[in-house]
Amino acid sequence: MPKSRVVELIAPSGYPPDAAAVGRGIGRLEQAGCVVTNIAATERRHQRFAGTPAQRAAEINRLAEAGHALPDIALAVRGGYGAVHVLPGLDYAALRRRLGEAPMVLVGHSDFTALQMALWQRAGLTTFGGPMLAYDFGAPTPSEFTMMHFWRTVTSPTVTVSWTARSDDASMTNIAEEGILWGGNLAMLCSLLGTPYFPDIAGGILFVEDINEHPFRIERMLLQLHLAGVLGRQRALVLGDFSGFRLTDYDNGYDLNAMLAHLRSVVGIPIVTGLPFGHCENKLTLPFGGLARLQTLGDQASLTLSQYPHLPS
Repeated sequence: MPKSRVVELIAPSGYPPDAAAVGRGIGRLEQAGCVVTNIAATERRHQRFAGTPAQRAAEINRLAEAGHALPDIALAVRGGYGAVHVLPGLDYAALRRRLGEAPMVLVGHSDFTALQMALWQRAGLTTFGGPMLAYDFGAPTPSEFTMMHFWRTVTSPTVTVSWTARSDDASMTNIAEEGILWGGNLAMLCSLLGTPYFPDIAGGILFVEDINEHPFRIERMLLQLHLAGVLGRQRALVLGDFSGFRLTDYDNGYDLNAMLAHLRSVVGIPIVTGLPFGHCENKLTLPFGGLARLQTLGDQASLTLSQYPHLPS
């Protein structure tokens, strides 16, 4: 169990439709010894969003205010859609000054990726892709894997995570690459391409995930990144969880494996699959902006992560 931490809730995207999940998530954090603040973020409503764009941006900007006590963890309530609304209203200079040297963990995934990209590109802040209040902490039965990896990562200066890649990766040349780890939800990455909020990262290790996207749509988004010159500047591409799609007779065998085979033939960088991250029960916590060393041996892969903000253990 973690030592007592202050967990401040933030809701930059959609509002949580499941009040029971919110209650379970808050209860579990409190049972673990955490003090949960800004619970009002779970109650705001504006159309399908957790408040107006101004309200949601102010919630993030409050972290930069000198009179506001910094939490140990700023935890996203949920994803959905809407984080892009807050990007023009953030005070990036103030956030950089206040949070740049603070051991604070800012964490979420899915639509939260938009906020992570902007905070990295405009403020140089390292954040975390990881569990959220409603979906993960508030699950009927939380994943022990997710909880263990979250607390281990945010309280350690370095961590190594390992997984088994898809069987079709076994014939790949063994990989040893190092670079800035960045990425998240693939649709959100593509949505900010060409904007001032898209990270200008060369020599990085890009990880992506998505849900309810057919293999051809996944390929289309990855080829967009490729044709825009993004993939060619990276050391490697790591694919997380892609689930929720349904193949039809029309696909004629065009599945994830077929898509990956074509992708590997054109992008020119190593592609590793199977990363436990995304819209899945068992997910890692990954520092967006941290240093990562990617290694593979056959179908075994690992990431050694370092140089990210972490809490005292």
